[in-house]
Amino acid sequence: MSSAGENENLGKTLPTGAGEAASRAEGAFPPGGGGPRNGKKSSGPPPLEAEDLTVAYDDNPPLLEHVTFTAEKGEILGILGPSGCGKSSLLRHLLGLEPLRAGKVKICGEDIFREGEASLNRARRKFGVMYQSGALFGDLNLLENVAMPLIEYTNLEPDLILAAATLKLSLVGLAGSGHLSPAEISGGMRKRAAIARALALEPELLFLDEPGAGLDPVTARELDRLIVTLARGLDVSFVVVTHELRSIMRVVDRAILLDKTVRGIADSGTPQYLSRESTSPGAAAFFLRDESD
Repeated sequence: MSSAGENENLGKTLPTGAGEAASRAEGAFPPGGGGPRNGKKSSGPPPLEAEDLTVAYDDNPPLLEHVTFTAEKGEILGILGPSGCGKSSLLRHLLGLEPLRAGKVKICGEDIFREGEASLNRARRKFGVMYQSGALFGDLNLLENVAMPLIEYTNLEPDLILAAATLKLSLVGLAGSGHLSPAEISGGMRKRAAIARALALEPELLFLDEPGAGLDPVTARELDRLIVTLARGLDVSFVVVTHELRSIMRVVDRAILLDKTVRGIADSGTPQYLSRESTSPGAAAFFLRDESD
């Protein structure tokens, strides 16, 4: 973690240096994290593999059992289901915030729990997270928020950190907004800034928790367009936890549908298949509900 003085210095240098160092920052990435984007498909393991997971808390009965799926390179995978089906609990376990009762979670081929905190910390450099609220630091401006993972996990020089954070804000449509605080921007801008921070370490995988929650339809549609653009342009995989039908049909390539009546995955496939062809009662109930539900 950087000192308060380093953060203060970072803030003081916001107006200068970013353009001069941009070309170097484009090729800089943290040890153990993702690498520069070259447009080529990876021949390695999928960014995310969930193998026969049992999701449970303490000694309580399992919420989900036998959960198996992958997120492929550059894919937007949806984790769908109604309230109470276990979406948020599954996400917490995928992120390593809760221990698994059974099964494995692999990030880029590595079991995140295999070596305890050591493997978990390595995995966390390979994925980014956008929480539902954005979870930006209120006492830092947007550029400082995006820079924090770089300060925390890399030894990059301050000018490269500034340049990299500036580039990430530009990627999400927030060029020129780095000096603003989270309190000074709209909900849609906060979501974009949170995605920029999630991209800071050049991850191969991003988790988005209800990205459209609380947004008006126009802003939600613009955010959906950004997610698709980033996935295709950066060849980054997205795992999107959502229940919003319009966003699902616009954004998701493939999805798993959770159902608490089966304590697991009721069905999986493209949104078109799940909404029109699936024989699962859970799929019919989920896709045929009123949009306001």
